[in-house]
Amino acid sequence: MPPTTLDLRASAQKAETLSGQALLSAFARLADGLPELDVAPVRWSAQAELRQPLGDLGADLGRTELPEPQLWLHLQASAELPQTCQRCLSPYAQPVEVDRWFRFVADEAVALAEDDECEEDLLALEPRFDLAALIEDELLLALPLVPMHEVCPVPVRMSAGELPDLPEEKKPNPFAALSALKGRTSDH
Repeated sequence: MPPTTLDLRASAQKAETLSGQALLSAFARLADGLPELDVAPVRWSAQAELRQPLGDLGADLGRTELPEPQLWLHLQASAELPQTCQRCLSPYAQPVEVDRWFRFVADEAVALAEDDECEEDLLALEPRFDLAALIEDELLLALPLVPMHEVCPVPVRMSAGELPDLPEEKKPNPFAALSALKGRTSDH
């Protein structure tokens, strides 16, 4: 199980990579409502690092100290998650991959203020970071909106029911009356 309380700054200073695997049942929100299917455990790795902000380097040559390094987290996770195919309604294992970078900022207000200007994902730094919750969130976001097999193992009927074979009814010709009138007018 990934740690639920992690000091990211200390992890970054040690330059350690955390990795492991956990059963799908360890992620309650992810496992909730999924069909019963035997799947491999969720594999994950996370590495925190401190980076010098690019825009601040050399901007002010008169400064003697560098700006405080930014805290980044590289998260990778992979899993095969049980899903129900929306085409044939049978269960299958959906492969899901996550490979994301996150930059941490002081709080939610800073994250909201910088979010529109940044390409990277921003998260508010917490004293004890819940890595397990982040892994679970990212796997949930990586799931397809409409899960389906690439090719369903059974043929799929595309209609709600079979249409009965009805004999074609002979409908009266709407121009028959005109034809009868035309025949009368040509006699005159």
